[in-house]
Amino acid sequence: MLKKKIIIISIVLLILITSIIFIPKIINYYKIKNAKIEIVLNNDNTLEFNSDKKVSDYITSINGKITDDYKIDSTKLGEKEVKFTFINDDNIKLNYSYKVNVIDTVPPVIWLGKTYNVVKGSDIDLVEKIMCGDNYDDNPNCFIEGEYDLNTEGKYNLVFKAVDNSNNESKQEFTLNVYTPSGSSSNGTKTYTYFKDVVNNYKTDKTKIGLDVSEWQGSIDFEKIKESGVEFLILRVGGTKGRTGDYFLDSEFINNIENANKYGIPVGLYFYSYATSMEKAKENANFVLNQIKDYKVDLPIAFDWEEWSNYNKYNLSFFNLTNMAEEFIKTVEKKGYKGMLYSSKAYLEDIWLKNNNIIWLAHYTKQTDYEGDYMFWQMCSNGRIDGINGDVDIDIMYT
Repeated sequence: MLKKKIIIISIVLLILITSIIFIPKIINYYKIKNAKIEIVLNNDNTLEFNSDKKVSDYITSINGKITDDYKIDSTKLGEKEVKFTFINDDNIKLNYSYKVNVIDTVPPVIWLGKTYNVVKGSDIDLVEKIMCGDNYDDNPNCFIEGEYDLNTEGKYNLVFKAVDNSNNESKQEFTLNVYTPSGSSSNGTKTYTYFKDVVNNYKTDKTKIGLDVSEWQGSIDFEKIKESGVEFLILRVGGTKGRTGDYFLDSEFINNIENANKYGIPVGLYFYSYATSMEKAKENANFVLNQIKDYKVDLPIAFDWEEWSNYNKYNLSFFNLTNMAEEFIKTVEKKGYKGMLYSSKAYLEDIWLKNNNIIWLAHYTKQTDYEGDYMFWQMCSNGRIDGINGDVDIDIMYT
């Protein structure tokens, strides 16, 4: 009798437990299955490469709220499924998806003016020499239409064309001027920008005035530059000897950073890079990190890549070029430093893709018209200051 009761109780408990576990799931299943989904998608399902479109940008109306309106990954061309979750008006959580087609409609960039001058007899490849790049393609098809002879003096009317893999085309008409140098030299007087004048003209409660220096400035008298009002320094750590060369430490780096720390001058850094990939950029950053472990670095560390005259040899899209800078910056920031990107106004506007990095702007003028955000402005390369023999770059930091 007792045994029977135990069996009956066990069966009842089993039924009860099963009901507690599975009945809500069954109810929820039918609830979701019969839930109302009213989503109207846009007619346009195209997504531009490397754009900032979100999930909601392709939805005209929805009977509920998207739980995570994330930015859609648009870094690869082709069809892409966009999955998301939303809670409808009946408070039921549902999954949904739609497809977009990632496309590239941006034409390549040809870095060329209306005239291109070449000395007669020059042994150069014009197509390789004239910068030609694309936002997505590492190797756009670049070529010149028209006949010319670098061994014959004259003016040649030509067309430079560039076509990417999405058949976006750019073309630039230009005159190739093949000439023989006259041998005359300019007798123009060189002008200088004096540090004290920059302080007088640009120093406010929101700016600091400083310098960026390397071995080219020789041995610096830190006591004198501190007395002149230098409020920060950006030091070259070093670089590599070309794309495949060995790393080198700037011959004045140790002396410069030790004295800057000694005199209490805040320090930022830059590395002159010939990186060809994200892996190389990361390697560059690790070289810098290994050199600065024993020193105080208060300001950002800059990725300085300036191989524009040899750009075509690198086989880099602007997307991959920007990713190299991102990798360098990400690597130094993992170690607690700030990273930044150094470049001139023209390249920041036309080559580097949109990014959220701190910018060190190079623009040699009295008043820059660069419209992007920047923290540092390298305003000249002909600076003069007591304590440095010769020219030096003068910079303004916006605090």
